[in-house]
Amino acid sequence: MKVKILIALLVIAIIVFGVLLGMKFMKNEDTEETYGNLADGNNTMTVVLDEKEEEVPQSKYSGNERTLAIMIDNVGGAVPQTGLNEAMLVYEAYVEGGLTRMLAVYKNANVETIGPTRSARPVFIDYALENDSIFVHYGGSERALDDVEKLDMDNANGILSPKNVFWRTKDKKAPHNALTNTERIWEYADSQKYRKTTNERNVLNYVTEEVTLDEGTVANTVDIPYAASKVKYEYNPETGLYERYWKGSLSKDWLTGEKITTKNIIITIAKNYTTSEENGYGRQEIENIGNLDGYYITNGKAIKIKCEKTTRAGKTVYKDLEGNEIKVNDGNTYVQIIPPSMDLTIN
Repeated sequence: MKVKILIALLVIAIIVFGVLLGMKFMKNEDTEETYGNLADGNNTMTVVLDEKEEEVPQSKYSGNERTLAIMIDNVGGAVPQTGLNEAMLVYEAYVEGGLTRMLAVYKNANVETIGPTRSARPVFIDYALENDSIFVHYGGSERALDDVEKLDMDNANGILSPKNVFWRTKDKKAPHNALTNTERIWEYADSQKYRKTTNERNVLNYVTEEVTLDEGTVANTVDIPYAASKVKYEYNPETGLYERYWKGSLSKDWLTGEKITTKNIIITIAKNYTTSEENGYGRQEIENIGNLDGYYITNGKAIKIKCEKTTRAGKTVYKDLEGNEIKVNDGNTYVQIIPPSMDLTIN
């Protein structure tokens, strides 16, 4: 009787072992096996699983397409503008008489109408250079045009370029009515044999995971009182975006009527001074080379940062106070360049 029981247990064990062995072979059916050379005494076996690579989310501004940096008018006759929401970056700074002008930087964007465009100023050349952009402008100050020529910048100048790059709308008065678009600029770039790709990284360290700035201070409202162009941003927690106001009125796209919004705001505090260029106009220069104070603002929070720029064409590196390059939410960004004397309010 005991012998029969032992035989039965042995049969069961053999069956179980066979099942387990079969399961092992089925599990490894899709593996790639590499065996050592047993003749050489190498009796090792390496099994490499056939794993699928996970796709890593990419920033909407990734890739090697070169950027377009377009001068944007920002006075009463030009406002409201169009095409700003499609820009990756928008820089704003003083130019003269308490007025500001903007530089809109586009990447991976097809925008039908952008503008009104306006003339160049030297400080915006710096930011076109650090973005490795084709610089688009309608004329310029004496110093700016000299710089464009001396630096041999790839550019499209509305005064010199063929008329098919720019056009004037009858709905605004000159000189605040010159428009352009990305398709026309790229066609002009082809005709001039301008490089259309870049090996350089983006100025900002855009990331796809959400940046919350949990350690930051509350930043639901940002008041930037430029003398003749007061700007305010209000955070909308439902959209996660800041809505832009100009001279107390909500900014909207001239053609679509959409609110002008931004995911990120960077404040750079830089001294400005009046140059001797074209006396009587009060042209402004900005001391943006060095280690400047600033703020990074997103998702209703703000942190203090340092804005480091070593050369005119060198990329500005935005760092936290521990010296780490900040991560920036994957969305459009306004870079507001303000003087130390400005009464900036963040609350």
